[in-house]
Amino acid sequence: MNDGGTRLRMPEEPGEPLSERARRLLAVAEAFATANVLAIGDAGVALPFVDILDALPDFIYVKDRQGRFVYANEATANAHGFQRAAEMLGLTDFELYPMARAMEFHAAEQQLMAADETLTVVAEQLAAADGRLLWRHTTKAPLKNAGREVIGLVGLARDVTDRAREHLLLQGQARLLEMIARSEPLPGILDALVRLVEAELDGISCSILLLDHDDRRLRTGAAPSLPAAYSQLIDGISIGPGVGSCGTAAWRGEPVVVSDIMSDPLWADYRGLAAEYGLRSCWSTPIMTAGRHVLGTFALYSGEARSPGKRETDLVAMATHLAGIAVERQRTEERIRFMAHHDPLTGLPNRSFFEERLADALDGARAGDCPLSLAFIDVDNFKVVNDTLGHRAGDTLLKELAARMDASLRAGDIAARLGGDEFAVVFAHRSGDDREVDARLGNLHAAMSEPVWIGGEMIAASCSMGVAVFPVNGDTPEQLLSTADAAMYRAKQSGRNNVQRV
Repeated sequence: MNDGGTRLRMPEEPGEPLSERARRLLAVAEAFATANVLAIGDAGVALPFVDILDALPDFIYVKDRQGRFVYANEATANAHGFQRAAEMLGLTDFELYPMARAMEFHAAEQQLMAADETLTVVAEQLAAADGRLLWRHTTKAPLKNAGREVIGLVGLARDVTDRAREHLLLQGQARLLEMIARSEPLPGILDALVRLVEAELDGISCSILLLDHDDRRLRTGAAPSLPAAYSQLIDGISIGPGVGSCGTAAWRGEPVVVSDIMSDPLWADYRGLAAEYGLRSCWSTPIMTAGRHVLGTFALYSGEARSPGKRETDLVAMATHLAGIAVERQRTEERIRFMAHHDPLTGLPNRSFFEERLADALDGARAGDCPLSLAFIDVDNFKVVNDTLGHRAGDTLLKELAARMDASLRAGDIAARLGGDEFAVVFAHRSGDDREVDARLGNLHAAMSEPVWIGGEMIAASCSMGVAVFPVNGDTPEQLLSTADAAMYRAKQSGRNNVQRV
């Protein structure tokens, strides 16, 4: 037999296959018709089996050749918004569904009856009378009289919304894990996650807020269904013990359920904002790493004053777990990329990354016909610090000097640790006045010659600097580094703690 319907591909529920149940239903329906148990015509006969059908949760109905309902059990009637089954009699799908959907049903059923032997099993999504979207397994079969003429159809439908939603949820989770595995951009992953949860819950809007790098403020990660103006207003909100649901959840590191925003003290400073956008309750749960470090929050908003049920709680547990995986993976990848280009001790660019950036800076200098100065820096007597105070003290000294270098930079400048106790700084001559750059180099040398406190002990610091200028002293990164290095060695030979130019 042909299957003329569309179907949601889900695992069959345990027990008897649906097609076999449908064949039995067809046999029973035909037996009723031939025995005049249920007449299709001017009059219907109410017999005890009708009471049995009304007691079933499944939807059972019969239509004539024109698609009019001639029988519907109470479950069918109630699902369509009627109190009594008799109210459905004589109606067609055109009075019950939007035109496009009604035409789809009517065409499929007319084809089914014309084919005579066709049994159609479909999984279809329908809007309930209250607006909820439901999934039903539906079996429709031709109904024949004693003369084997098709006089209508009999239908059996079962609400499988929970099973369908679970299946769709599993599919959604699988898609999200694939997105994470492919290292797709985090905003897209978080947006898909929020939409997946929202599709499972009626009347709920979700948001993901992520802690910034100093763990003090929450930034919007995804909130596709919340009013954009509201999301903008809370973007960058500080975390704290009384900062709404999300700020408090991130502060405490535990879920915060606010059933009524208008009366909860956590929302005292934000009630007006929530009321403006029709938000009445908000339940926020921290997104955690495996080590229990807070990454952000996952929140559910409702326009009603209420608490979450088990369904919401289970979905949030799933969502925070996936969000944690996605955020932690992205940050791990960011750390790996950073470590590939930066010195792990000081955080400055390493030699290879510095040479790349220097090449780019030289291209810009050529295009703008603008000089550029490169300072090669060597920390004086660094070995003495390591030998007398230990490597930890030496590391502290290098980090402090690197921080001073970094603080001297302006937009377009570059600082790097080349290795050991060697550093480099590039200054662009943006004003066209070489004296300004000379002054900045002098200020940098002075800053790096200030004492450093290590473990309560003051350490005298100094450095030797060699300076090369593009294009006078070199045209490539290699030439500039080589000439600046040579100038630095002259500074060493001149008694250290001074600046030498080529």
